[in-house]
Amino acid sequence: MGGMANLTAPGAGRTPWFTRNWKWAVPVGCLGLIIISTGFVSTIFLIVESSFRNSDAYTQALARAQANPQVREQMGQPLNPGWFVSGSINIAGPSGKADISIPISGPKRKGTLYVVARKSAGRWTFETLQVEVAEEPERIDLLQADQRVPVEQ
Repeated sequence: MGGMANLTAPGAGRTPWFTRNWKWAVPVGCLGLIIISTGFVSTIFLIVESSFRNSDAYTQALARAQANPQVREQMGQPLNPGWFVSGSINIAGPSGKADISIPISGPKRKGTLYVVARKSAGRWTFETLQVEVAEEPERIDLLQADQRVPVEQ
């Protein structure tokens, strides 16, 4: 018994992991939460945007705008849809309702395609289908292509 026995338990006197590493653990944890939140919001946005883009009302309205000679003349070709479609589309089987605005742009100008439509017996009927071209005082009415509608301010 010549030596003195170690009376302390192994690991005693060591500080906890978080206390030793908080200076990098807190920022990494916060950054992780920000990345997860951003990913969640982006996923929701993409789901909503793709549901608009895959609807029949959207595709039919965009096709009519792209085929319209007045729209092609004022905006140029190709006419492309933009992001951030706004409004609502409600479909229940063979019936539904759509009220959306679609940002569109061509090589010459930008604009907005306004769509109000009803779906009955599986077919969409457009009530409003107008293109507002930037810096133009009147909208192009796609339901009556040769008629212009004043822009309400």
